[in-house]
Amino acid sequence: MTVAQLKTKLALETLSLPCPEREITGVYAGDLLSWVMGRAESGDLWVTIMTNVNVVAVAVMADVACVVIAEDAELSEEVVQKAKEQGINLLRSPLSTYQICHEQILL
Repeated sequence: MTVAQLKTKLALETLSLPCPEREITGVYAGDLLSWVMGRAESGDLWVTIMTNVNVVAVAVMADVACVVIAEDAELSEEVVQKAKEQGINLLRSPLSTYQICHEQILL
């Protein structure tokens, strides 16, 4: 499934979408950035409630397909701008982390 397809299926809000055709090859859910950095795999959909600018840095290092911010957590314009600059797909959902992962698995 591509990021664009996930966005449509889950009605995700687009914050940054420079690579909509990037394939999602797995799912990783986590909020401890150092933990995610060492365990998320390239191509993963990363679901988190973390919203600081370091999320973008971890997404770049882990080479995730996209980051979905759960529970409509608020992000600063700085984070959104950094995601755009770094080519990171950044989306948001009112769903919980569990609901996003569960729905993605069903797709």
